[in-house]
Amino acid sequence: MLDWHDIQIFLEVARSQRLTDAARRLGLDHSTLSRRTRRFEQKLNTQLFERSTHGYHLTEAGQQLLAHAEEMARHAFEAGESLTDKNHQISGQIRLGVTEGLGTWVIAPLLSAFCERHPGVTLELLALPRVVNLSRHEADLAITLERPVSPGLVISRLCDYRLRLYGSQGYLARHGVPQRLSELGRHRLIGYVDDLIFSEELSYLAPLLDPAVVGQPPHFPLRSTSVTTQHAAALHNIGLAVLPCFMASTSPTLFKVLEDAIAVDRQFWITARQEQRQLARVRLLWDFLREALEANRAFLMGDSRELQLPDVTPEHQPRR
Repeated sequence: MLDWHDIQIFLEVARSQRLTDAARRLGLDHSTLSRRTRRFEQKLNTQLFERSTHGYHLTEAGQQLLAHAEEMARHAFEAGESLTDKNHQISGQIRLGVTEGLGTWVIAPLLSAFCERHPGVTLELLALPRVVNLSRHEADLAITLERPVSPGLVISRLCDYRLRLYGSQGYLARHGVPQRLSELGRHRLIGYVDDLIFSEELSYLAPLLDPAVVGQPPHFPLRSTSVTTQHAAALHNIGLAVLPCFMASTSPTLFKVLEDAIAVDRQFWITARQEQRQLARVRLLWDFLREALEANRAFLMGDSRELQLPDVTPEHQPRR
């Protein structure tokens, strides 16, 4: 008979793919976890992981066990929630993963109202320049640039947003304001590190820099994996940058450039694992974010310079 503790260890190693990360989450030391994993394989007389310098990756047998282990974990989770009645309490912890720019400039300010409305809920906001992996249980909810394709997820389109080309007052005074796309080749640009872009949705500069249009390639004095860093660089006159309107419009010294030629529209998606989406506190945050971002459509699309914050005490409180 399988030991539940062995299954929990197997799941964490499978999700983390690195023994050090799994050991930290389980509260075990690295060597103990390694021994427990090998002992479990010996008990089953089956190799579950391929071990390499790049981490632990499931074998075919491991993949087969993973499906059963995930199901066992889901049932255990649901049983625990129903017995403690946590499903119906507006309390507990929610970890929300979101892209760095949206998380810092939009979600964090909006969440002030949610925290006031629901003081029993503890929010952990992961605002990161990468994709948060729900399958590896990195978060309860995630807001992503691309629509996730993993099975077992509840997915909904959250909102649209727009990006434009911006330059600072100081940069434009020194280098001039480009009047057409063909002039970008004579300007300095700020962008992402090409081989470290975590989503194809961020590759919006390439189509604008078609050699047939801009002629000579523009100079990139600075590239960064962080959109917040790009924003700061543009503010300090380093070059022109394509930025989300919800970031740039709050800075009075940044100005739209080539407004008639450059407008990039993108979407954000909200997603959760099915079992997490059933929790009252997670549903509450899901609905709050949808309503708050819908109310800020003009801000997200660059038609307003001000983020509209939700009321601390909504007219209709959700039923508990």
